Amino acid sequence: MIGSCMAEPTEDLLFTRLHPNAVAPNRAHDWDAGLDLVAVESITLAPGERGVVGTGIAVAIPPGWGGFVVPRSGLARRQGITLTNSPGLIDAGYRGEVQILVINHDSVPQTLSAGERIAQLVLVPVGMMSVVESTQLPESDGRAGGGFGSSGK
Repeated sequence: MIGSCMAEPTEDLLFTRLHPNAVAPNRAHDWDAGLDLVAVESITLAPGERGVVGTGIAVAIPPGWGGFVVPRSGLARRQGITLTNSPGLIDAGYRGEVQILVINHDSVPQTLSAGERIAQLVLVPVGMMSVVESTQLPESDGRAGGGFGSSGK
């Protein structure tokens, strides 16, 4: 059974409620990568309009980890709502409210309601290496300086 094989977390994600109606970040299914983030307030966005939606929570991302805030695909599909800075990054030292920057790409006004799942938080380990200036970089596996479109169509 897949659900019984769920890996144990290596760290705890501490959070605090900043609003009485705030909902704890949670996974809809055991193996989901993202923790759902829920709006604590409603907002209506005109076509092309951007807005900020509070979640009413603050999180303590452990050192060596980062929190990527990513869109919910169903919200984008149904209402054309996505995030303006996707993914948004929450650093380990941030302790303020998790706020979601949204945009309406639909042709009609769209409303996000309080209590609605509006984004997901994905926690990823972050390499904490030193930055060292070098006069020459080591060779790569053939791509070298090739950028956009360099690997073909």
